[in-house]
Amino acid sequence: MRGVKAIYGFLKTIDSLYAGQMCITQSLSHLATRFSLYTSPLEPRYHAFHPSCFNQKLYLSSKPDSVVELLLANDWSDGLEGELQKSCPSMTHETVVYILKKLEKNPEKVFGFFNWVNNKNLFITSSSMYSLLLRILATKQTMKQFWITLRVMKEKGFFIDQEAYVTILRTLKMAKMEGDSVALTHFYNRMMQESAMGNVVAKVVDVISGSEWTPEVENDLARLKILPSDNFVLRVLKELRHCPLKAFKFFHWVGKGSDYEHNSVTYNAVARVIARDDSIEEFWSIIEEMKSGGHEMDIDTYVKISRNFLKNKMIEDAVKLYELMMDGPYKPSTQDCSVLLKCISGGDPPNLDLVDRVVKKYASCGHTLSKAIYDGVHRSLTGAGKFDEAEKIIEVMRNDGYEPDNITYSQLVFGLCKVGRLEEACRVLDEMESCGCIPDIKTWTILIQGHCAANEVEKALLCFARMIEKGGEADADLLDVLVDGFLNKKKIDGAYNLLLEIVGKCHVSPWQATYKKLINKLLEVSKLDEALELLRLMKQHNFPPFSEPFVKYISQAGTVTDAEEFLKVLSVKNYPSSSTYLHIFESFFKEGRHYEAKDLLYKCPPHIRTHNKICELFGSAKSSTTASASLEKFSAACNKLSSDKDCNQI
Repeated sequence: MRGVKAIYGFLKTIDSLYAGQMCITQSLSHLATRFSLYTSPLEPRYHAFHPSCFNQKLYLSSKPDSVVELLLANDWSDGLEGELQKSCPSMTHETVVYILKKLEKNPEKVFGFFNWVNNKNLFITSSSMYSLLLRILATKQTMKQFWITLRVMKEKGFFIDQEAYVTILRTLKMAKMEGDSVALTHFYNRMMQESAMGNVVAKVVDVISGSEWTPEVENDLARLKILPSDNFVLRVLKELRHCPLKAFKFFHWVGKGSDYEHNSVTYNAVARVIARDDSIEEFWSIIEEMKSGGHEMDIDTYVKISRNFLKNKMIEDAVKLYELMMDGPYKPSTQDCSVLLKCISGGDPPNLDLVDRVVKKYASCGHTLSKAIYDGVHRSLTGAGKFDEAEKIIEVMRNDGYEPDNITYSQLVFGLCKVGRLEEACRVLDEMESCGCIPDIKTWTILIQGHCAANEVEKALLCFARMIEKGGEADADLLDVLVDGFLNKKKIDGAYNLLLEIVGKCHVSPWQATYKKLINKLLEVSKLDEALELLRLMKQHNFPPFSEPFVKYISQAGTVTDAEEFLKVLSVKNYPSSSTYLHIFESFFKEGRHYEAKDLLYKCPPHIRTHNKICELFGSAKSSTTASASLEKFSAACNKLSSDKDCNQI
């Protein structure tokens, strides 16, 4: 309580310093001074940090979470079923999805709960629900339940959507469950072939995709005499996912029929399809329509849409959606909040007003700020160059029981380097050590990258040497940063020598991408020997052959000896593949260097000289050369005749 009161006094003092600064563009530049935003204006400002908040959360006492807690705390039994029956006389699609997502790390409990709720007919199931269930059950421990669910799903006329199929297949292959992955593929393909509904779906999609949406399109659809169902609507929407505006039109058209009414399942499905930049207005109109109809976005749909927004830099829409979900019964997790803050902090500069809104909404639901949330706020402040405010956040974080760690200090180092305050960034590492926090490789890499970005490569090397002196070990990521620093200053030889030295002395295996870009740069300045040395190193580190730039360089400017040396480097116990030889010969021909190609052919092993495709290549080249020579002789003869005729006339 003492720490909370100290924070309260601290924030009051800072608030008075920033009184009157209400500009939205500056709203979070003094985030630490405005924690009043995180609570209701009628409550004490320290309330967001008060331990009693945990006992006042409506969220944890809400029905979905109480069911989750009940399921996690008990093994399946008749007694548990009785308790569930009391807690859940009925359920919605959104509630079941929420519980499944919360239990996804316990697939056996997921299977038990879904079977129970499904047998009780407490909600209307759907293909999207089964797809989620199958994604959760696709583990080695629950494959029996997976196949049982798949069979039941098919018997009830539901289908796996393509997205879920691809995700599950990837999971099975990563787990080296080849038999199950093959069986799933056969099942999916057969399901798609046998589906009678698939033919009608295909006709509907053809009509809609053929032209812009018009009354004529609606008439064509009406003539198909569709009998819509949730499954049917879901499949059409999936097929129209690349035409979001047409999906939106179809959704409303099919909902106008007197015999069919949209529900949570179909609303969530169309929301996923139209959550794109080119249909964002339609997306928000669907969200309003859902709300007015008493439907909620399910948590699985939220996660997918939020990720899509963040991937496509639609940050403001992601924040708006987060706020909407936090106001509803199916709230995103702390991790979702942390990911959102991290994406906002990646802006240049970060939008501090959006950070303000996210943290305010998070705290208003009764949550205390976790270390991850503090890091998200701190990252945005340092990224925006608001170092004084960032320091105040660290102080508040300390008072709340979280000590700064490598993540916190690395963010500060990054921010200082970003604005060119390199000496201060170096001193941060000294401060870390004095506090007992030893800089890790990530912190050193950020510091060295900051120096490289400022074209201070020599100082970056000094930082690297200092790291080694203190017992730090280089890794591929740090090596890549240093190589980029040298290449950006056109110091190709320096980058090459540095890589050899670090690989040799620090026993680092560089990234494949590091090798590739340095090889390309070396060949650009005709450093073939050095590039071949890197190719040898790539082989030692078990990377696949990187031949394309060598073939291009040798065919344009190299010699037959260069080609021989390149082929020798590619050899291990056997000769390179015949396709490699063929590629080199074709490149020589393309450059018009037929003599070099023939010279190289004579030096190749017998099995290459007699290879069918190589013989065909040289045969066609010989025919072409012979034809060209004949044409030249014919032209010369014509010229001679012309000259003789002229002489006779004279």
